[in-house]
Parts: sequence; structure tokens; C-alpha cells
Amino acid sequence: MQSSKEIKIGAILSYVIIVINMLIGILYTPILTAKLGQTEYGLYSLVTSVISYLTILDFGFGNAIIIYTTRYRNQKEKDKEQKLHGMFFIIYSIIGIIAGIIGAFLWLNVDRLFGNTMSTYELEKAKILMGILTLNLVITFPLSVFSSIITSYEKFVFQKVLNIIRIVLNPIVMIVLLNLGYKSIALVILTTVLNIGTLIINCIYCRKELKIKLKFGKIDFKLLREIMAYSVWIFLNSIMDKINWSVDQFVLGIYSGSVAVAIYSVASQLNQMYINFSTAISGVLLPKVTKMENDNATDEEFTDIFIKTGRVQYIVMALILSGFILYGKEFVNIMWVGSEYSESYIIACILMIPSIVPLIQSVGLNILQAKNKYKFRVIILMVFAIMNIIISIYLSKIYGGIGAALGTAISTILGTVISMNIFYYKKVGINIIEFWRNIIKMSIPMIFVIIFAVIVKMILPINNEIILIAQIIFYALVYCFVIYKFSINEYEKQLILKPLNKIFGRKQNA
Repeated sequence: MQSSKEIKIGAILSYVIIVINMLIGILYTPILTAKLGQTEYGLYSLVTSVISYLTILDFGFGNAIIIYTTRYRNQKEKDKEQKLHGMFFIIYSIIGIIAGIIGAFLWLNVDRLFGNTMSTYELEKAKILMGILTLNLVITFPLSVFSSIITSYEKFVFQKVLNIIRIVLNPIVMIVLLNLGYKSIALVILTTVLNIGTLIINCIYCRKELKIKLKFGKIDFKLLREIMAYSVWIFLNSIMDKINWSVDQFVLGIYSGSVAVAIYSVASQLNQMYINFSTAISGVLLPKVTKMENDNATDEEFTDIFIKTGRVQYIVMALILSGFILYGKEFVNIMWVGSEYSESYIIACILMIPSIVPLIQSVGLNILQAKNKYKFRVIILMVFAIMNIIISIYLSKIYGGIGAALGTAISTILGTVISMNIFYYKKVGINIIEFWRNIIKMSIPMIFVIIFAVIVKMILPINNEIILIAQIIFYALVYCFVIYKFSINEYEKQLILKPLNKIFGRKQNA
């Protein structure tokens, strides 16, 4: 009961985090781009993108810790759990050192990578940024064990609240620093300090509240081989995902320079906000899905959670996607970062439209992890990631950021949309046909809402912020009303009504 409550509150807090991130992105990004300028903002985005590749050295162990900790807890094997945590602390410490060595190699080769498109000043600053972010990773890896432990114990409330504090604190302090004249270097130092502080608090929480003990000794290579057999596919999947979502900025940094990276980064930030709305629910479901697999759940039960989660995600994702397509151009140009970033709207649309399918099916990744069926997805993504690189390099030389985004969109459609849906249906046992029957039925009322919104835009063109905000609010209200009346089922209505009844019931009782 307590676990179910943590999952529900965790999911709610995940959406709170998303809303906060979105508000911060809307309010903070214009300040950041204005204070840094296009060139330095592009430089900062490029370096963080390059260093983010080193996070794949996690090797998928984070999910393995969650899976195996959950298993040992269910089996009441405390000693094995403690040895598992101790083993991974050592492994992650070694990984942190490896990340430091690779980061140092990248630092030494900044001139060779970006010397053709950057000035000497930009290259020197890039080296400083890369050095600080590498240090961040070296410390982050060993301490990240405790974050995975907290997730496996389903203590989502603590985890999310701590995350909210960090997210809010970062832009507040940074705005002060920006006004004092500090720029990208101060930004990465602040990010590093807050990140390490959060990880230390996680460590203290594990030891004081969860009574977690780490047992160190001889590494159990038999267990490690078993975990590696599971994790290797998640690791390769991380590489493919990182290529698909980060390669464009790297390619643009080599062939087009920091300004093109800045424009793409704004689009990428919009796309990341969009992605976060989907992963909020599935992000807290891995322990639950793992328990289902351990309890030998049927294909029908997995299909049920796949469809239920997908429908809820689709309600949210369709609102965001349709709203952005309708009003995103005016939002970027009039209200947000200005007309010099107008191309970001087109790039964001190209990235977001095909992504809606894998995003509303994101719980499927949890099912694949629990069933240990990641192999096919990784092979498929590997093929299309290579295709993405080739197409992105070719098209970015001709069309810049738009060309790079097209490469990513094509690989997404062929890989995570078409191929994965066939795999879910044929090999995982998910009733994809029933899933799409649900989605298509839900979509029909949405189409009429979109047509109505287009007519409103034609009658009342958007030329200032007030009209833009008014039309966005009006569209959201009409969308919610129509969806509630014609698209959602009784289960989904109860998800909305139960919290409202509790709130108003308490008020009446008071």
C-alpha cells in the first residue's frame, strides 16, 4: 500500500518537476541566452553535449542495481543486497577514473575537434568548461549508486523533493551570478556544486533512513557476469540513444560553428521538455514492472499496463505537441528567445513529431528490461544510429540544423516507431493492435479541436504576447473539455476526479 502511494506521489512530483523545469526553461533561457550571447551559449551547449557522452560509461548498471536490489529485497536476502551495493560502489569508482582519463583526452584534443569553426578564445574557454564537467562526472559516478538504491526502495517522494530544490536553486543563484558579470564557467561550477551536494545528501539518506550498508570484499564475478549479460544491452542502448539525441550538436560544432549549435540547442531544450512529460510516469514504474515479471505476470497484464500508461501519456503528449505546432513559432519569436532563434521552431517540430510514438510507449522499455529482452532494440537502434550519423552529416552541410534534425527524425521513424512496434507485437507479447486502436479512437476528437484552433488563428492572428497567451489557454481548455467528454475512459476520469474529490472533500470537512 505504501509502495503504491509512493509511486502515485512520485508520478505527481515528476510532473511537478516537469512543470518547474518548463517554467524555468521559459523564464531562465531568455536571460541565459541574452547574457551569454549566441556564441558562448552555443559553446556551453556544445561542451555539455560532448561531455554527456561519457555518461554512457554507466554501462546500464544503474538499472541493474534497481532490478537486483528489488529482487534481493523481495527474497529477504540482505547480505546479498549489501554485497551488491559494495561491489557497484567499487565498480563505479573505477568507471569514474576511466571517465576522467577520457575527459582529459578530449580536453587535450579540443583544438583538433573544433579548431576549424572556433576562435582561439572560444577554444580556451571550451577547455575550461570541459575540465570542470569532467571533474563533475568523476565524482558523480561512485555516488550515483545511492540514487539507484533510493529508486529501488521506491522512495520517490524524498528523491523528487530533493530534485525540485536543486532545480529551483540553480537558476536563482545563476541569475545573480550572471548579473554580476559571470558567464558559462560560473554556470558549470554551480551545476557541479549542486549536483555533488545532491548526491552527498542521497548518500546520507541511504545510511541514516534506509539503513543501507555496503559490504566490500572479493567481487562476485559470477554475479557480475550475470549482471553484465543483462546490462550490456542497456549500455549499448544508451550509446544508441546518446548518438540519436546528441550527435547533431557535435556534428554542427564541427561543420557549422557555435551559432548553429546555439539555435539547435534551443530546439533540443524544447524537445527535452517534451520528452520529460512522457518519462514522468514510466520513470517510476521499473520496480513495479520488475515485480510483475518476478511474479510471472501474463502478456495480457503487461499489455494492460502498456495501454493504460500509453493512453495517459498520449493525452498529455498530444496536447503539448499539437499546441507547440500551432503556437510554437510565435512563442519562440515573440515571447521567448527572439527571432534570431526562429529556426529552432522548425527543428523542434522535426524532432518532436516522430518522437511521440516511442514516448507514449516508454513503459515498454521497462518491460523489456524486466523481461531481459533489450537485445533486439539495441541492434535496431545501432543500425539506425549509424544511418542517423551519415544522414545528419550529409544534410547538415547543406541545410545546417534542419538537416541534422531530419537525420534524427528519419532514424526515429524507421527504428523506434516501425521496427519496435513490430517487435513488441511479435516477440514481447504486447497487443500493439489493441494499443493503436485505443490511440486512434482517442485522436478523432483531437483532430476537430486542432481544426477549430487553426480557424481561430486565422480569424485572430497572433501579433503580441497577450493574444498568444490567450489563444494557448483557450486551446488548452477546449482540448481538456473535449478529451474529457469524448476520449478518456472511466479509469482515466477517476485519475482526475479522485484527487479533486479529496481536495474539495477536505475543504468541506474543514
